[in-house]
Amino acid sequence: MEKFIIILLGSIFFSEFAFAQTDRWQQRAEYEMEIDMDVETNQFTGTQTINYTNNSPDTLDMIFYHLFYNAFQPGSMMDEKSKNISDPDKRVGDRISKLSESEIGYQRVKSLQMNGKDCKYYTEGTILEVKLPTPIMPGKTVKLAMTFEAQVPIQIRRTGRDNKEGIRYSMTQWFPKLCEYDYQGWHAHPYVGREFYGVWGDFDVKISIDKKYLVGASGELQNAKKIGMGYTDKQGGKMSLKKKRTWHFIAENVHDFAWAADPEYTHLTEEAEGVTFHYMFQKNQNTEENWMKLHHAMATALPFINENFGEYPYPVYYILQGGDGGMEYAMCTLITGERSFESLVGVSIHELMHSWYQMVLGTNEALYPWMDEGFTTYASSQVMNYLRQQGVLEGEASRDPMYNNVRSFAGYTQSGMEEPLSTHSDHYTTNTAYGAGSYTKGSVFLQQLEYIMGKKNFKKGMIRYYNEWKFKHPNPNDFIRIMEKTSGLELDWFKEYFINTTHTVDYAVEKVEDVDGKASITLKKVGMMPMPIDVLIVKENGKEELYHIPLRMMRGEKPNEGFYDAYKVSKDWPWTHTNYTLDIDIPMAKIKGIVIDPTSRLVDVNYENNVFPRLEP
Repeated sequence: MEKFIIILLGSIFFSEFAFAQTDRWQQRAEYEMEIDMDVETNQFTGTQTINYTNNSPDTLDMIFYHLFYNAFQPGSMMDEKSKNISDPDKRVGDRISKLSESEIGYQRVKSLQMNGKDCKYYTEGTILEVKLPTPIMPGKTVKLAMTFEAQVPIQIRRTGRDNKEGIRYSMTQWFPKLCEYDYQGWHAHPYVGREFYGVWGDFDVKISIDKKYLVGASGELQNAKKIGMGYTDKQGGKMSLKKKRTWHFIAENVHDFAWAADPEYTHLTEEAEGVTFHYMFQKNQNTEENWMKLHHAMATALPFINENFGEYPYPVYYILQGGDGGMEYAMCTLITGERSFESLVGVSIHELMHSWYQMVLGTNEALYPWMDEGFTTYASSQVMNYLRQQGVLEGEASRDPMYNNVRSFAGYTQSGMEEPLSTHSDHYTTNTAYGAGSYTKGSVFLQQLEYIMGKKNFKKGMIRYYNEWKFKHPNPNDFIRIMEKTSGLELDWFKEYFINTTHTVDYAVEKVEDVDGKASITLKKVGMMPMPIDVLIVKENGKEELYHIPLRMMRGEKPNEGFYDAYKVSKDWPWTHTNYTLDIDIPMAKIKGIVIDPTSRLVDVNYENNVFPRLEP
């Protein structure tokens, strides 16, 4: 009996331990920072305290921090990568190599303690390696206290001072940021200008800067009354004699914090769906008209976004003129502001959608940039199309706003430059391949899933994915499992082909024969990637029948989407078989035409062989 109890207790312990090992735990970091900025030298000093909770099952004897500003120094990894890649980002080029001492960026850690004990630390480029005085045990919280100093670089990529439109400070990726530790281990990626990944937590940040400057940031301003909602120089009814003003922001449940500051900002606020939108820009002939009407577009878009992609969970969102194009951060974006209205709306919508696929879901962008950039691109195209439907933007709405992306990527696959989506974002051999993969193929990935699952199931799956995986750093398998549960289909084959290979889709109508008075259609899989296909039969009398041919390994089929008169599910197509025979109860003489993929969603690289009879050249 005693032996049985021991075995039973051991089984319970093993079961609970196994669950703890597989459960998707999240580390936690509670930041408090105070920054003192000198606008004459473009340097600042800072104190940082992090209450860091090790929710992992592992004992940590080292930790790592990102020191992003160190990338903006001659000879840095970002500098060398930009100089040696065949198609460098024009914003970077060889500019870093030419920076003077007063123009470079740096972050220098002056002291670092854990629970009051000194840590040993070493700066290796953009990473701070820290040897802890004692290990952090599973489930324990420690206090990390740091002092540091930094110099804001000339604005080159994302962050910096004095951008091309004259914004003084674009303060992104500006503080020593704790690297993420997850079920795959540490992610201390050197910064070369690509994507990022962070620890969930809260930020309590105080920024002291010349009182002439207006500041916008991640989070909610805590001392608006003290500094004046109109940002005047009055404090407590008396004119302040201080040269600086302190801005206090709190951002909860985020993995980053950004801010921007300029003495000539115009600041507007508007409400939409319970969210306060802040717009901060330099008012001039290149900005005023478009920025003053930007909120109408954002307020129109947000209900549509919430309905189709999930609820925005934060109380504020700042759109800040700054940076070098458009870049997303927690509760804010920095964008260049001297744009046409459509361009201004487009970049604002794109960066806002990053709030869903990076700021809330928080995928590891270094490993899976397409899960952020691609999903954001897909969602943005839907939102922009909706704004055209509502008359906010000029031009006609499209039946399929992803059509151009699908056709563009199908063409790109023939260039020989494509690299698999499994490529680490820092290690694409060209910027072109990175962009075509992360943005275009990532968005086409979703379009192909919509084609496979059907529109209704796809929409349900996207919302379910957001709701179940927000604040949990999902990976590709987490996403595809949601889509499998939603659709009832097996989809791992699609994930493996589309992410890990560069195989292409190409299906053809090989021949059509009359067999015993009925049409027998031979279809051919020309490309290496298998897909279910839709085949439309157009009769001489104008009526249409759609035949859906599932893959056998899908273990099911999509429901009727209601596009055509009749919908019929044909027998499964085994992926190993090159040819497939579709026999239909229609005489060949009564068939006017046959089309594979009549909705033009399939990323088929050769549409000429999709139709019968063949179109004249």
